[in-house]
Amino acid sequence: MTSEDFFERIQKQYHSRLPFVAYRKPNDHAIKALLQTNDVIYKVENYHEKGFVFAPFDDFEASILMPLKHSVAIETSYGNEDFKTSSNMNVSCHEEDKNNHIKLIEKGIKAIENHHFEKVVLSRQEIVSLSNVSFLDIFMNLINKYPLAFAYCWYHPKVGLWLGATPETLIKIEGHQFSMMALAGTQDYKGTLNVVWNEKEKKEQQIVTDFITENLEPFVENIHVSEVETVKAGNLVHLKTMIKANLKIDTYNLKQIVSVLHPTPAVCGLPKLPAKQFILENEGYKRTFYTGYLGELNYETNIKPRTGHRNIENRAYSLSKKCTQLYVNLRCMQIIDQKAYVYVGGGITKASNSEREWEETVSKSKVIKSIL
Repeated sequence: MTSEDFFERIQKQYHSRLPFVAYRKPNDHAIKALLQTNDVIYKVENYHEKGFVFAPFDDFEASILMPLKHSVAIETSYGNEDFKTSSNMNVSCHEEDKNNHIKLIEKGIKAIENHHFEKVVLSRQEIVSLSNVSFLDIFMNLINKYPLAFAYCWYHPKVGLWLGATPETLIKIEGHQFSMMALAGTQDYKGTLNVVWNEKEKKEQQIVTDFITENLEPFVENIHVSEVETVKAGNLVHLKTMIKANLKIDTYNLKQIVSVLHPTPAVCGLPKLPAKQFILENEGYKRTFYTGYLGELNYETNIKPRTGHRNIENRAYSLSKKCTQLYVNLRCMQIIDQKAYVYVGGGITKASNSEREWEETVSKSKVIKSIL
C-alpha cells in the first residue's frame, strides 16, 4: 500500500469515529496500523488475547485492546521526509507551574526521608495550544524526528487521541526468549555520549535494574544483565541496561509478568505500592495512559530457520512464534480540542535537588514540543 493510501485510510477512519492505531517500531521503515471495524471498547482479560494493547499507569484500571479479529491490518513503508515544525503553538508553562512542581518534589523528598519509600517518580503536564496542525502532521513529525523510538498515534472515540515517541521497551517476548530494558537517569545531549553521571543517577538506574531481575526470577532462567551504557533519545541521554532471559515454560504467565513489572521504578517508584499511592494522591492530575504501556500482544510472527548444510531441505519453511512487544508510554501527549497535553516527569530520590529536577522536566518537554 502506498503511503498516500495508508494515511487516507487513517484519516477516513478518524472521520468515521472508529478506533485505530498507527505505529512505527524503532529502526523500522514500515508503518503499521490496525483499523477497528466497530467502536466497542474491548478490554484485556487474561493476556491470551491477540491485538494491540493500550494500558494505563494505574494497573487497577482496565487495559484497552484493539483485537486482531475485529480489525483490519494495513501497512506501508515511509522514508524520512524533510522535518518541519510549526510555529503556530502557544505553550502554557508559567511560574506557578514551576512552583507547584517544586513543592511536589520537595514533598516527595520529605516522604523518602521519612522512609515511606526509596524512590518516587513525579510528573506534570504542559498545555500547548495548536493551530493549523493535524494529528497526522504530528504523527509524521514524530516518525521523522525520532527514528530510534516507538512512534504511535492511537485513537478511540470513547477514550481519546494519543500520540508519542517512546524510547523505552517494557518487555519483548519472542517464543520463549524474553528481553526488557531498564532506562533511567537523564541529561541534555551535548553532542557526545561520553558524559559523566553522578551517583544519584547511577543509583536510580541500579534501582530499576534490581527491581526487574528480582521480580522476574520466578518466571525466567539464564538471566543476563548487560553493562550499563549511555544512549541518546531525542535531545536527551539516558542510562540503559538490557536484561535478557529464557522463559520457564512451566511457570510462564504473561499476565503475572506484566503485573509484577508494571509500573516499574522508572515510572513509579520503589517500593511500588506506596510510591504509586503517593503519586495518585499528590500529583494533582490523572496520568491515565501516560507511563502506562502499549504495543503488540500475542502477534504471530514467521521466523525463517537458519540456513546451513544440515537443514538445507527445511529452508523453504518458516517457524511461527507468538510475539509480544510492549513499550512504556513516555514522551507522549493527548490531543483535546486543539490543545496538546504534554506529560513529563522524573525520578526522585533522597539525593534529588528540586530545582534540577524541575529543569529535567523542562528538557524532557522539549522532546515532544519540538515536533508541534
